[in-house]
Amino acid sequence: MNAPNLRRPLLVYLLALVPVISLAAGFAPYMVDGDAVAYMDIADLLHVHRWADAVNGYWHPLYPALLAMAQGVAHPSRANELGVYYAVNCVVFFAQVAAMLWFVTALVRLRETLGSAPMVLSLNALRLLGVGLLVIAGQRELTLNRVGPDGLLQALILAGLAMLLQALATDGLIFAPLMGMFFGLAYLTKSFAFLLALLAIVVLVGFQRLVQKRTLMRSGTSGMLALLVFAAVAGPYVAALSRQKHRFDFGDSGSLNYAWYVAGTEKMHLEPWMTKDFGAAKVELVHPEKQLLSEPGMYSYKGHALGTYPAWFDPTYFNERIVPHMQLGQLAKRDGRNLMLVLRYVLNHPEPPILLALMLLVGARLRLRGKRFWWPAMGLGLAMWGIYGLVNVEERYVTVGFCVVLVPLFASLEVPEEGEARPGGLIPANALCSSAGVLVVLLAFLALGETLRVALQERREKSVVGLAHGWQNAEVFGVADGLRAMGVQPGDEIACVGTKACLDDHYWARLAGVQILTEIYEPEPKHLIDRLGSLPNRAQAYDVARAQGAKVLVGRFDPGEMNAAHPASAGWVRLGETAFYALPLNLPGEVSR
Repeated sequence: MNAPNLRRPLLVYLLALVPVISLAAGFAPYMVDGDAVAYMDIADLLHVHRWADAVNGYWHPLYPALLAMAQGVAHPSRANELGVYYAVNCVVFFAQVAAMLWFVTALVRLRETLGSAPMVLSLNALRLLGVGLLVIAGQRELTLNRVGPDGLLQALILAGLAMLLQALATDGLIFAPLMGMFFGLAYLTKSFAFLLALLAIVVLVGFQRLVQKRTLMRSGTSGMLALLVFAAVAGPYVAALSRQKHRFDFGDSGSLNYAWYVAGTEKMHLEPWMTKDFGAAKVELVHPEKQLLSEPGMYSYKGHALGTYPAWFDPTYFNERIVPHMQLGQLAKRDGRNLMLVLRYVLNHPEPPILLALMLLVGARLRLRGKRFWWPAMGLGLAMWGIYGLVNVEERYVTVGFCVVLVPLFASLEVPEEGEARPGGLIPANALCSSAGVLVVLLAFLALGETLRVALQERREKSVVGLAHGWQNAEVFGVADGLRAMGVQPGDEIACVGTKACLDDHYWARLAGVQILTEIYEPEPKHLIDRLGSLPNRAQAYDVARAQGAKVLVGRFDPGEMNAAHPASAGWVRLGETAFYALPLNLPGEVSR
């Protein structure tokens, strides 16, 4: 009983991906956050060869380098750059597809090398399943409109794991250095991959030595080759970071996130005197933000004036020397919360578990005992979940772990041996493999169909409101147009108030070509004008922002609350038909309301 080859459905699927994913990228809706703006700002620095300014302990350079390459090819303006960056994400998605095909091929090759019973799913069926999982992820967490490195990281980790499995499945040494190269590139995408790369090298050596019984010389040589190439790729950036920080450093995003999410350290605008906000951490800030006023909290970023919003362009600069303490109680509480998020992630992706259950229901056998081919991939996949689970779980972080656990599970489904009882089998034994293949085809094509449906729906909705592209956003682009109408010029310094305008989405400032170098910190987004109105020194705060050289002060308010009856709204100018308002500070001439 042989599994159906499914070569033709796979080819049709891969060909159909090109127009569907391209259409989806073209009409993916606007979704830009502070992270995205930071990556775009770093891309600008790389594009003009300001290498030292682009070295960043929080955001790593490979994804911004792709954006910078796209800038060099397409020469976009600020008004249309998002379309170019969405196209970059489209290319990254196809890189994920290629990496998934490599990963599945290597997994099956290792399975055959170690010897196993016939699989229920053929190689092409597993390939189709793996690509289908990527399409589902592209609908939910690794969407084409997210300007960020998670899709690229997934592609590079899958490629690195594919090389790991190939190194285990063959006697040659070529795949070990390739593994080191891909994990080195993954580290240049996100610092998380540094630890994962070391774990993968340990798995490479340990599996060869303990399971495959290869000689110490052979396994050690492959591990050393992988380590040397990884060091050659990652080393220059580690050296640049270490020089910048005056200590050995491969990235501080992990320690900072641990301080924020586990140790309870204040995330934004921490000052040396705010000891009650240190949490379980030792804080000796090297260069904190310059505090202009304590009430309201008012800060200047001129000490590190890089990016659109320097406070988030490099959070490690203003938070240098925050060292969290390990406290098991806090860690256990956070891990409990992250475990719930893991369960929610699985529930938000019910299709693969349902498919696996259906295959077991129709008579397939899941055999993990003794089938050691799944150990490396599943072990590292679970390790990814565990590493993120210690600090902070977000769906886009753990998708690659989910994929590299699921695919080996499906590869472990075997046809029952001749004469073996099949209690509960709903179909004849000779139809088992064909039925399983049909289920995979249905899952993959239904996922692709849903992507097409959403893309066409987005296209229709944009055409109804008169927008030609999905990435256009009337409010955010309207803010930039409104600032230009007031006389604000690219390169001007401005101030902002409230997290909605400052931290959450400051892409409007990038569109206008201005820098936010002064902030009035108001973390609560609701009824912002009421809180400004309650400040006894509101005029002083405006004078301080004016003295800093800010041309305007920008905030996002409820338009229903911005009226003549509210004295604090006096002087604020609405920016087009948006919920953003600007208060002129250093503009020439008078601006009428």
